[in-house]
Amino acid sequence: MSGVDVITFGCRLNTYESEVMRVEAEQAGLDNAILVNTCAVTGEAVRQARQAIRRARRNKPHARIIVTGCAAQTESATFAEMAEVDAVLGNEEKLTRTSYRALPDFGVSAEEKLRVNDIMSVTETAPQMVRHIDGHVRAFLQVQNGCDHRCTFCIIPYGRGNSRSVPMGAVVDQARQLVESGYREIVLTGVDATSYGTDLPGQPSLGVLAKTILKQVPEILRLRLSSIDSIEADDHLWDLIADEPRFMPHLHLSLQHGDDLILKRMKRRHSRADALAFVDQARRLRPDITFGADMIAGFPTETEEMAENAATLAEEAGISFLHVFPYSPRPGTPAARMPQLDRRLVKERAARLRACGEAVLRRHLDRMVGTQQMILMENTGFAHTENFSLVAAPGLKPRDLKRVTITGHNGRHLEMRLATAQAA
Repeated sequence: MSGVDVITFGCRLNTYESEVMRVEAEQAGLDNAILVNTCAVTGEAVRQARQAIRRARRNKPHARIIVTGCAAQTESATFAEMAEVDAVLGNEEKLTRTSYRALPDFGVSAEEKLRVNDIMSVTETAPQMVRHIDGHVRAFLQVQNGCDHRCTFCIIPYGRGNSRSVPMGAVVDQARQLVESGYREIVLTGVDATSYGTDLPGQPSLGVLAKTILKQVPEILRLRLSSIDSIEADDHLWDLIADEPRFMPHLHLSLQHGDDLILKRMKRRHSRADALAFVDQARRLRPDITFGADMIAGFPTETEEMAENAATLAEEAGISFLHVFPYSPRPGTPAARMPQLDRRLVKERAARLRACGEAVLRRHLDRMVGTQQMILMENTGFAHTENFSLVAAPGLKPRDLKRVTITGHNGRHLEMRLATAQAA
């Protein structure tokens, strides 16, 4: 084996950073190496990363395995103690060329493997310029990192540090590079993207940033946000939803729950009523908009009534793309010290919440049948509409942008035929 392979877990920001890591490692002269970019959001994500490391060592016994990412930042000693691991880099160190030039020798102690500094001491996020996101036809573009909030269930601030924004000019330059590389859709991503700009001169908001990108890079055909905290939406974001056709009509919301007491115990900043008001206003401005959301099932102290409130929020808000996470206690977080539910009950409630989400999705897909949609072809035989509905699209090439007629669905994805009028 030669070169640098990257195994990525977790969010779109990790996907973007994995490409930065690959470039930096290769330019540092690293060869015969596997970089594992981990996620810490759940215990299951950490378990999968450890499993992938062991599998990588079996498949490539002579490769150097370097582990990084959020789990490596928060549980660095755990990974350093693995015999399969040759080095552990922190979330800041993974993005710098010098880190890959200063790796320890094979066979050193766990302490010598560690290259993990205090992430809370990092106060800036340097622009990272990439021209290609491996395996993706939609380009992810980092605009922000870290989080200043301390939700009681969340370990991510301790893996990512405090919120810091990429300067607006650098984001625009990166967007221009990605368009020049052939990307037709760009997804703005961050840990808490709607906090963008609070640490920059003039405090430009995420909405201002998106407007600026679309104005200064008019070649962008489709612009998305990876996820937002709806309580931080500003007037500029509402303008985009209402008036900008290149701003895609789909928002992924960080809801987490639908019961006000649980939201308070999670230390979220919105209420159930806030969430419903947000989606109602967005639909008034853009009737074709759809919503995804993250929701946690089985949070400590959750009763049956509270669990039902989560399900009814998903239904009332019309969350077509619901991501359900069984609550996973993360050591070091306040929620891990709260009274826990039985794991079987947590899994049962997660299954019920997923079933609710599937029903909402089917109703959404029903409404799509008979409509014409613009789809962007992925590498997988599937495409996405502007409102992020998944479409089976056999025969089309990656990055094709086509107008199609939706002919049916199977409960999970849409089916289509090419419309008479098409866009190349």
